[in-house]
Amino acid sequence: MGVNPSTAAPFDLDLTVTKVKEFARRNGFDGWVMLNLYPQRSTNPGCLHVAPQRDLAAENLKRIVDFVDGRKLTIVAAWGNLVASRPYLKPILAEMVAIPGIGSCRWVSLGPVLQTGHPRHPSRAAYTYALQAFDVATYAGPLSRDPMP
Repeated sequence: MGVNPSTAAPFDLDLTVTKVKEFARRNGFDGWVMLNLYPQRSTNPGCLHVAPQRDLAAENLKRIVDFVDGRKLTIVAAWGNLVASRPYLKPILAEMVAIPGIGSCRWVSLGPVLQTGHPRHPSRAAYTYALQAFDVATYAGPLSRDPMP
């Protein structure tokens, strides 16, 4: 679960998606899907909408819920400090985690969390990092007090 999709495509992976694919392979997963908190495609997260487009955010959440569909998936929290780049990203995460099917999945981080408390972004993670349990409910709990702008 990242912050925003870049312009990577199935046969034209960027660094982030290449690292996700390799972490999945190294950890014995037979597949992976890249999901994001906010669906706006941008190679630069600094170009994300200043204010969220609620229809986009709602459709993204619906598609994630439909994809998870009660399955006990392993979700890698992989947004790094970028989650703090827009005030609406944290409330979107809190809303997502409050959905039982998503919040009850197995959440992990790529190695230890950053000093800021955020899980490491794949492009900044060494392959030597092991997957570590990530308590997304505790992490998102304080975030849920921030209303989505």
